[in-house]
Amino acid sequence: MSEKPTSSAAIDGNDVKLDASAIGSDTSLLLVDDDAPFLRRLARAMETRGFSVDIAESVAEGIAKTKARPPKHAVIDLRLGDGSGLDVIEAIRARRDDTRIIMLTGYGNIATAVNAVKLGAVDYLAKPADADDIFAALVQRAGERAEPPENPMSADRVRWEHIQRVYEMCERNVSETARRLNMHRRTLQRILAKRAPK
Repeated sequence: MSEKPTSSAAIDGNDVKLDASAIGSDTSLLLVDDDAPFLRRLARAMETRGFSVDIAESVAEGIAKTKARPPKHAVIDLRLGDGSGLDVIEAIRARRDDTRIIMLTGYGNIATAVNAVKLGAVDYLAKPADADDIFAALVQRAGERAEPPENPMSADRVRWEHIQRVYEMCERNVSETARRLNMHRRTLQRILAKRAPK
């Protein structure tokens, strides 16, 4: 996927104070992403912060590793080559209800974030997110609030969010979504294939 960072600087940052006690006694972390270089850099960065990391590059591999050893922490990409990261969240929740799950994606939208949270994710980060942001989200205590965004959404982003919300309401059925939005199906497919506007 092209939305991932191309340099390791975003992943290998060490600005956060490492606090192994923030992780807890179970340090297991499952990383699921189909971008192998990004996945390896993130795995190294999380290992230096005290996690015991396991990686998967597909939905099938993520579900298999979840069945073998359900993790205490997970960072899952939304769009994977063989499906949706939401399926991995469901597999984790079926086996362990205390896992701290972070959804990570370059295709962030409110409707998918809501869906991820309903399935059990505790946070939703847009790419490129650096290791410090991911670590902070994984160890954030209950009741702590994330900082609000500095810039409000643009009009293009609001439109894109509305389309995504209707798409999720229609259970990701492109034809039904296009009908409800009074939009040509191919136009909708082009919009859905693009990254979210800034």
